[in-house]
Amino acid sequence: MTNKHAAFIGSIPEIYDAHLGPYLFEFSARDLANRIKDKMAVDGTILEVACGTGISTYHLRQALPADVQIKATDLNPAMLDYARKKHADLPGVTFDLADASSLSFDDHFFDAVVCQFGIMFFPDKAQGIAEMARTLKPGGTLAFNVWDSMEKNKSVAIAHETISSFFNDNPPQFLHTPFGFHDVEHIKTLLSEAGFENIGVHPVTEKLVIHDTEHLAKGFVEGNPGVLEINERASVNAETVTKATARALEQAYGNSPIEIEFHEIVFIASKP
Repeated sequence: MTNKHAAFIGSIPEIYDAHLGPYLFEFSARDLANRIKDKMAVDGTILEVACGTGISTYHLRQALPADVQIKATDLNPAMLDYARKKHADLPGVTFDLADASSLSFDDHFFDAVVCQFGIMFFPDKAQGIAEMARTLKPGGTLAFNVWDSMEKNKSVAIAHETISSFFNDNPPQFLHTPFGFHDVEHIKTLLSEAGFENIGVHPVTEKLVIHDTEHLAKGFVEGNPGVLEINERASVNAETVTKATARALEQAYGNSPIEIEFHEIVFIASKP
């Protein structure tokens, strides 16, 4: 699976973890872990696809019984290296390189599969879902979340518009990838075609206070592969774009601290 919007390299993992993690991922990781914990056997095995820097992995470990084994995987070596270093002391957890479109695990191996904000990056989403279904045991559970639309996530739309304003032609489009896969009926169809049943759809809203808009803006601009597109153009540096994004957020929400919302959709399904 190759995708330039999945190229979390260089300093991106560290900035992603520090500047997006507290706002976009911690709340959602706790929510997803709590949804799956009652569906796991006390000695089960769980696969995490697209674990990133290990934020969701950490919360899975906190929520699940101690004897549950967690195999956390990601396509990106730099993200995995960061996760391994940060979470080296998590018991019962292994971090492994894996392509979601061609998983190396046996059929019917895992009791549950979890994917936090990763499926949006799959070039072939039907294939990725089919692979997760293949590796699940009969009766196993798939749990994943996706972001709702950019229109519903106002702060993200502001960031995208600000970044785009620096480029007359072909502006960076990264943010459309994580915030561009949210059609509930389409996703339910993909799950059904992969053989899943009992498909539950759960809209989730996180409300939080941001005390430093530039801290979040740095994540929007520099904590993802979009910064590679900015750097390629050389017409403006990322720091300038970050400061402009922070100003745009304060123009929309007021001076720091600001109150914002993030909207996501959680899907829970079972394999017959």
